Amino acid sequence: MHNIMILGSGGREHAFAWKIKQSAHCGSLFVCPGNGGTAKIATNLAIGVSDFAAIKAACVEHSIDILLVGPEIPLVEGVYDYMEVELPELAVIGPSKTASQLEGSKAYAKEFMIENNIPTAGAFTVTVNRLEAGIAHLQSYPGPYVLKADGLAAGKGVLIIQDQAEAITALKEMLDGQFGHASSTVVIEDFLDGIEFSVFVLTDGKNYKVLPVAKDYKRIGENDQGLNTGGMGSVSPVSFVSESLMEEVIRSIIEPTMQGIQNRKLTYKGFVFLGLISVDNKPYVIEYNCRMGDPETEVVLPRIKNDFIELLSATADGSLDKVTIEEDPRYCTSVFLVSGGYPEKYEKNKEITSLEKVKDSIIFHAGTREDQGKIVTNGGRVIAVSSLGANKVEALALSMRNADIIDFENKYYRKDIGFDIN
Repeated sequence: MHNIMILGSGGREHAFAWKIKQSAHCGSLFVCPGNGGTAKIATNLAIGVSDFAAIKAACVEHSIDILLVGPEIPLVEGVYDYMEVELPELAVIGPSKTASQLEGSKAYAKEFMIENNIPTAGAFTVTVNRLEAGIAHLQSYPGPYVLKADGLAAGKGVLIIQDQAEAITALKEMLDGQFGHASSTVVIEDFLDGIEFSVFVLTDGKNYKVLPVAKDYKRIGENDQGLNTGGMGSVSPVSFVSESLMEEVIRSIIEPTMQGIQNRKLTYKGFVFLGLISVDNKPYVIEYNCRMGDPETEVVLPRIKNDFIELLSATADGSLDKVTIEEDPRYCTSVFLVSGGYPEKYEKNKEITSLEKVKDSIIFHAGTREDQGKIVTNGGRVIAVSSLGANKVEALALSMRNADIIDFENKYYRKDIGFDIN
């Protein structure tokens, strides 16, 4: 039996807890800090994801042997390295601080891809003392222009701009601190016109396994209009990701990524998220993440039939080569209920009702908390409604029906998740 701690408080972490709870190897399960959903199936601990000393103390107190890191911030801040020194017997699922720069720095990731001949958009890196060169670069070609804050910016540090003058202004604003330290370096990328999808890889540093492919929907408005969000929903599998396209992803992206990790001697035991775009049926890397995505986790995990603790254990001890990923052939869709006003200013502490009336869907809490026996909203993205069906239409019908049943003041959700694929 394994005692497990999950770091994080979102829908991804509730999905991890839900999947781990099904394992025959699950002993005690803790989530730091967790949410209203994880409180029902695990023990929430009021510890922040960056409070490494408190996390260590809780791991010792509760005899934790696997620490599963959900979000990127503690990874980029070095939770793996800290625990390796302080609790060397603890299995941490997540890459080292240096390896996490694949997500923590767009410039680092771009250098890594160029070094390993991984297909990606052409790029030009700009700092304040290279501003004039950056402006000249923007003036050298017609738009669209893609500007990315180098560091972590909570998913908001990417701008796609059509107008050249507007792009130059945006570059100046980013370098002037629009996204804080994250945009002290800006990567200007060539615009790639295609359709995006997400591929997840679990690696023990040498061996790897490809998990179910997904596609998420970031824009707040239907037909992919409006502001970017953390994710309004997701689907898996993805119909346009053919066997031949996936073979090309493995050959030209996953294999050289794994080889690059070994060449640089990066410590990497955990998930690699590949944000990809298919341009004329050729895959390119838009970004790396060093953890599972959210909302994709809420459709990927329900389609993995393996015992999840066995997968984590194989990752920790380097035996993933002995594992076969078993995929549920059914379709899974997830629809996010968000607070009114999100992704801009929104209210919290709205009571959530009718959760008990949900049938035939899996409810993953994200921005929720318990308050005197009630579940109330505690974030912009509140609840993910995930459903399995024989096809996309059947799965979506279930998610939409239950999204309509759950209620809280000013609830909003997109009714067109999966609209752009068969």
